[in-house]
Amino acid sequence: MTSSPRSGALAFWSDLPNDGRWLLSTVVVQFFGRGLTLPFTIIYLHEVRGFSLGLSGALMGLIAVVGLLVTGPVGTMVDRYGARRVLLAGQAFVVVGYVVLAFATTPAVAGLGLALTGVQLGVGWPAVNALVATVVDGELRQRYYGVNFALLNLGVGVGGVIGGLVVDVEQPGTFVMAFLVNAATFLVPMAVLLGPLRHLHGRVHHPDGDAGNKEGYLAILRRPEVLWLAALSLLAAFVGYGQMEAGFPAFARQVSEVSTRVVGFAFVVNTVVIVALQFWVMNRVRGRRRTRVLALMAVVWAVAWLLLGVTGLMPGGLAAVVIVLAFHGVFGLGETLLQSALPALTNDMAPAHLRGRYNAISSGGFQAGTVIGPVAAGLLLEQGWAGAFIGVVVAGCLGIAAVAFVVGRRVTPAVDGVRRASPELSAQGGDAA
Repeated sequence: MTSSPRSGALAFWSDLPNDGRWLLSTVVVQFFGRGLTLPFTIIYLHEVRGFSLGLSGALMGLIAVVGLLVTGPVGTMVDRYGARRVLLAGQAFVVVGYVVLAFATTPAVAGLGLALTGVQLGVGWPAVNALVATVVDGELRQRYYGVNFALLNLGVGVGGVIGGLVVDVEQPGTFVMAFLVNAATFLVPMAVLLGPLRHLHGRVHHPDGDAGNKEGYLAILRRPEVLWLAALSLLAAFVGYGQMEAGFPAFARQVSEVSTRVVGFAFVVNTVVIVALQFWVMNRVRGRRRTRVLALMAVVWAVAWLLLGVTGLMPGGLAAVVIVLAFHGVFGLGETLLQSALPALTNDMAPAHLRGRYNAISSGGFQAGTVIGPVAAGLLLEQGWAGAFIGVVVAGCLGIAAVAFVVGRRVTPAVDGVRRASPELSAQGGDAA
């Protein structure tokens, strides 16, 4: 399946095979539920359940710890048994996890619920990206990842709006309802995978038979570009998504001194920017080096965090509210760059029969970053070191830019996105010419 030169939303939809359309059809619903809880989980643990801010950050880090532990086995299972089956198992875990978290009144029970959701975190990236890569290829695949991210954020943003209007720290039942709705939204993609997409398995056989199943992580990690890619994923998660769930909400509440409603609307701004700019960004970065796009993303994120840091000089006022909202707009621009480059870079680097393991390595880097991110944010902000927190995440952004240039020197132009990768080049991965 090759993509046409057309670039609009309708053209993209018409280019997609039917299976690709089904895969995209549930994204908004699933992530609507996540938007109901994403900005407010640390607030729920700290202000509703009464856990300390440091403990709350550590509990949220547990999601990524579990995700990190299961990511390696998940990548192997995807390659051997197929992405669809593995994805269904992960979704079953997360449904139970959010139900448990909704009624958690002790750190132990909350930890159990968060750990169960962590299983899905470890499953989701390797399984979904590998499944997508078996359905679409070429330039259409890169566009798919970008559109999927825009729809994901549309769901999160709508959920964030409603969550910001509904949840109230004085009414714990509003948080219980939000987590239960989040659990229910995962039943929709499960129904699609069990129904219209039941014929998919997401498994690619090794061209020489079963030999590929014996290619383990150690052999893959001997390739330096793979290690650098994992490091890039770790840093991106540490300064990005690890802080979106913990560092940003905690900073906004404790340092910027804005309301939970402002926190929710900040995620709306993020969503609007991503949905409005994703196609524009995809068209602008097409044919450009993906590693350069990632370096630009790092600069944009550094500017965003510096903006947020300014709110510490004017807490609680209108200026703080405006800058908190602006932070998420600038950060969202960086996210469109990330999703237009990193998933396609990973999957073009990977031989088809090892996509599960390559995506697991990249995902493992992300899980490690989201372990460190909430813990670091909780500890720094609990001690009142807001300036140090901003300094750490800005330094992480500069690290992303440096690592991106290292990766760019180690992969072929085809893998880096300057021309369409042929099957032969994709199989060779990052052996730089």
